[in-house]
Amino acid sequence: MTGGQGSLPDAIRGCRVCRDEPRFGAPLAHEPNPVCVMSQTARIGICGQAPGIRVHRSGRPFTDPSGDRLRQWMGIDEAAFYDASRLAIVPMGFCFPGHDAKGGDLPPRRECRATWHDAVFAAMPQLELVVAIGRYAQAYHLGAAARPTLTETVRAWRESFEAPSEAVRAGPRILPLPHPSWRNNAWIRRNPWFEAELLPVLRAEVRRLIV
Repeated sequence: MTGGQGSLPDAIRGCRVCRDEPRFGAPLAHEPNPVCVMSQTARIGICGQAPGIRVHRSGRPFTDPSGDRLRQWMGIDEAAFYDASRLAIVPMGFCFPGHDAKGGDLPPRRECRATWHDAVFAAMPQLELVVAIGRYAQAYHLGAAARPTLTETVRAWRESFEAPSEAVRAGPRILPLPHPSWRNNAWIRRNPWFEAELLPVLRAEVRRLIV
């Protein structure tokens, strides 16, 4: 975890709550490796679900094909993406949550949201845009404005980005995205408006805010 926020990044880096004092289910079965990038200057926050196994091993967010696609969606290279002065990265779960019985990733551990997220975003009031990837991030950042399904939430992106309601947490604009996993290729094909309408706005905002 990187950033210049004093004791908060250090506390997150040393967090072992989900392993040693779990509040929502069984303890985490492996050694935690919190992945979170805070920043005092970034104007964009990337807020996804939780690290996968590759990120757990590398300790660096989005070091996988999903990261390649996300950078493509944003129209930036790795140098800009990993520049903590320009981009904060705060997943809903800081640690790899483990695999389910079918080999997929489990949902983000809820201990992170309950323990850290309000303090993390309060420490970054300069954020102007939050890219909320997946339903867990959208539920946190949009609150009651999140729709029942991810597709409905992403389709209604203009409501949170152009004219946010009082239900949206005060602060930055929110752009909801599906997860950039290649498993979502079928979703992207079924929803051509996503690439035609939302991604150009995302890229324009990234160009405006990354200086």
